[in-house]
Amino acid sequence: MRWLALVLALLAAAVPFVQMQIDGTLGAYRAQDESPYLWSGRHVKRLVPGFETLMADVYWLRTVQYFGGQRAFAREKRFELLHPLIEITTTLDPRLEIAYRYGAVFLAEPPPVGAGRPRDGIEVLEKGAAALPHSWRLRQDLGFFHFLFLHDPHRAAEILFEAAEMPGAAFWLKTLAADIVGKGGDRQTARRMWRQMYEQAEEGVIKWNALVRLQMLDALDQADALTVRVAQLERQTGRRPRALAELTTFGIPPRALADPTGVAFEYDAATGRVSVSPRSSLWRPDFTRKSR
Repeated sequence: MRWLALVLALLAAAVPFVQMQIDGTLGAYRAQDESPYLWSGRHVKRLVPGFETLMADVYWLRTVQYFGGQRAFAREKRFELLHPLIEITTTLDPRLEIAYRYGAVFLAEPPPVGAGRPRDGIEVLEKGAAALPHSWRLRQDLGFFHFLFLHDPHRAAEILFEAAEMPGAAFWLKTLAADIVGKGGDRQTARRMWRQMYEQAEEGVIKWNALVRLQMLDALDQADALTVRVAQLERQTGRRPRALAELTTFGIPPRALADPTGVAFEYDAATGRVSVSPRSSLWRPDFTRKSR
């Protein structure tokens, strides 16, 4: 075991060297420094022959730290280094499934939560599906992302049908794929996908992100229901409410005028439309799309 301890000590000493080599090209690794990333997994792999798996763990930790630092501290959440860091990690260890699944979420979620680059997220999942051809979960995530982020129900259904045929795949995948074909991009199908992601995930980013997405869908449903109620009151009284708070005089409880985080809904008196407030943590740019 003495030789193993010696090797690990030498490798630990090599990590700063490798990082210095990369940072010499990249510039100092800081959240505010988004210099072009000129290294690749292939370059890093040459520097650590025989220790690729351990270095993949190091780079995955760095990826998570970089992502968390951008979300928590950076004013301009640009995430330029995120995709290259994931590429290095998965090239060093192509079997590291968590890097594909989490990395895809980091890339696909819109700002300020993620990088807002769903096609890069799908590229990561495609790389993972090729490296781990027996992982039905990666294939499932790929189908989900085509539906949820690219709004392509037909391609999503094709991928989910493929995933359903894989050994050990969840029994409900084929039914979900059929629902997508029949219903297209409806909100209830999206809810089922996020619910499945929430129930499958361990505690961590994927589970938290799926829970937030479910709350977002709840908020959209609440806003739509309030918009319908405003229209009903206009027909009954001959005018629209001047403010959303007027609905409380017609039996709507005050808590129903806010989303699941407690932020009041926006109300446009000119159109009668109720929507999720941009001040809410549940608001996303894709809310501008018609998502029902």
